[in-house]
Amino acid sequence: MKNKTFATWLTFLGGPLGLHRFYLRGLGDLAGWLLPIPTALGLYGIERVQRLGQDDQWSWLLIPLLGFTIAGCALTAIVYGLMTPEKWNARFNPRAAPDAPPGRTHWFTVVGIAASLLVGTAVLMASLAFSFQRYFEYQIEEARKISQ
Repeated sequence: MKNKTFATWLTFLGGPLGLHRFYLRGLGDLAGWLLPIPTALGLYGIERVQRLGQDDQWSWLLIPLLGFTIAGCALTAIVYGLMTPEKWNARFNPRAAPDAPPGRTHWFTVVGIAASLLVGTAVLMASLAFSFQRYFEYQIEEARKISQ
């Protein structure tokens, strides 16, 4: 039986690695295997910034992949946490009764939803701000090069 509270927290904490997909759908889930790719590319972007500095053009393309993946997994955790017990059990525990305990919302589920909302929003806003800042700084630098 798939537990909604556990799935919410697993999505929030291990979502960028696809752990929630494996828990809910098994090891044959393609999306679960693909989720670590943007996570790894984003981490590589962070490593490039540390090694090459903030002027590295690839970093402002790679780092937001990590942020958007984390934000998307946080949103998925919120969706899982807010799912009704009947819908949860119908989707992930089809042999269980509609109101079976694994699909119920507990306080720990609500805390997971709140943490996902807080962290997911912060990461999404930071990713957008970083992307736009680097993009517009690059545009200004290019305009200065052209005018000289």
